[in-house]
Amino acid sequence: MMDFLYRLYAEAVLEVLAWLRRIASVNGRLYMLLHAPTLQPFLVRTGTMRAHALFLKAKRHCPAYGMFLEAEGYQNNTIWKLTDVPIMTKENYVKRYSLEERCYDGAIPRAGVVIDESSGSTGQPNNWVRSASERNDVKRILQLNYEIIFKDNGKVLLNCFALGPWATGMNVSMSLVDVGILKSIGPDRAKLINTLRLLGPKYDYLIFGYPPFIRSFVDECDLDLSPYHIDFIVGGEGLSEGLRNHLRKYAKSVVSSYGASDLEINIGVETPLTIALRRVCLKEPALCRDIFGRDNPPMIFQYNAVDYIIETNDVGELLFTIGRMSGAAPKIRYNLRDSGGVISFADLTKHLRKHGMELASLVPRTSHFPILFVYGRNDSSVPFYGCKVFPSDIEQILSSEAALMISFGTFQLGVTEDEHLTSHLTIHLEQTGNPVSSALDSSLEDLFFDALIRVNQDFREVSKLFDRRQVHVQIHARETGPFAGRDIRIKNKYIA
Repeated sequence: MMDFLYRLYAEAVLEVLAWLRRIASVNGRLYMLLHAPTLQPFLVRTGTMRAHALFLKAKRHCPAYGMFLEAEGYQNNTIWKLTDVPIMTKENYVKRYSLEERCYDGAIPRAGVVIDESSGSTGQPNNWVRSASERNDVKRILQLNYEIIFKDNGKVLLNCFALGPWATGMNVSMSLVDVGILKSIGPDRAKLINTLRLLGPKYDYLIFGYPPFIRSFVDECDLDLSPYHIDFIVGGEGLSEGLRNHLRKYAKSVVSSYGASDLEINIGVETPLTIALRRVCLKEPALCRDIFGRDNPPMIFQYNAVDYIIETNDVGELLFTIGRMSGAAPKIRYNLRDSGGVISFADLTKHLRKHGMELASLVPRTSHFPILFVYGRNDSSVPFYGCKVFPSDIEQILSSEAALMISFGTFQLGVTEDEHLTSHLTIHLEQTGNPVSSALDSSLEDLFFDALIRVNQDFREVSKLFDRRQVHVQIHARETGPFAGRDIRIKNKYIA
């Protein structure tokens, strides 16, 4: 009974707050008020209240969630705490219960619903039900971010994310059709180039896509892009600063957005602050270790604590709770298997001051939203002598050397054992089409070994345990070997 009364009270309070938030979301200037420092504790408290109300609704009205709590042995405590709630994963929740059971009232709503499918880049694709209300929420936030970042309407928006059932591409198109001239192209370089040629440089362009696709577009484009005003929005995987610098030769700005089909797109977005912080951490490894625990800086975003509660588990994986009551299916402490963490704005300020830096020296004006940092999928790394080698490590190495950037487009990692049970790490590189010099070819294994010691602290520690000849580099012609039969509609596969 107390749960029911609290839920009624919380829903009434949250409805008033949601009404006030809708007023603030009328335009970007009003929404920026939420970024003020004095409001951050209030946003966090409101987010916690939303999570509690969502939990009570899911427990009562979502069949899968009720069964999940029972299967995980959840016990009601006198004082509810989100940290006491069991963690959702694909294995213990998504794959265990049907699509209908994971919806409220055990049924897919009959109207206004979209079913998205994940790309399947880490295995079997899964499906997710989105209600009209939650899609409208995502649409509003995307449009606000567009207004805040680009400050005008009327751009030509070229959506090169995968279309069809995949979440990101369709949601981008549905959300941004009202703010500019939209063309949904998909990951097709020829169609993108033809569109730019057709419309010409008289328009401003905003091009969306996965980082490898955007890179292949600028590297292989036979159209002179210098007269064009282009901005890139990328997502789906990490973006190294070296690649950002490379893309900036052709674009005014390159901004990355963080999201997942399991949850929703645009959970976090890069800001001038996060980009500046990442660049400083590349130059200051001690600062990077102090803030993020590693020498190599992660992707860094800012997010709204009203909409998302983001935690980490005991192995540093991110847990997401989406606090909206209007969703078709609850997502409470969902483990995406992304490695990372969160930092409050106040704690970030303390870390910087400890190293003699002020935020004002990075950017003059900034949002006080909390910081989300992401290293990438834990299940997309490979274990080698007790350390984990991440795709982001290889991406940073490739983008730090001009010769490597020119010669190789993408890569895959693999760990094997020989007949003596000795482990070997192999880095597979796909050629771009440009010839690889004999000098570079002969030095690749030493180059990558030394670079992994530089960018991966754990690799540096365990490198004493094995011979450097156990790290191999294999070069493959385009679309051969592990890169044959690639589906360009989904994100690159990085594990061989």
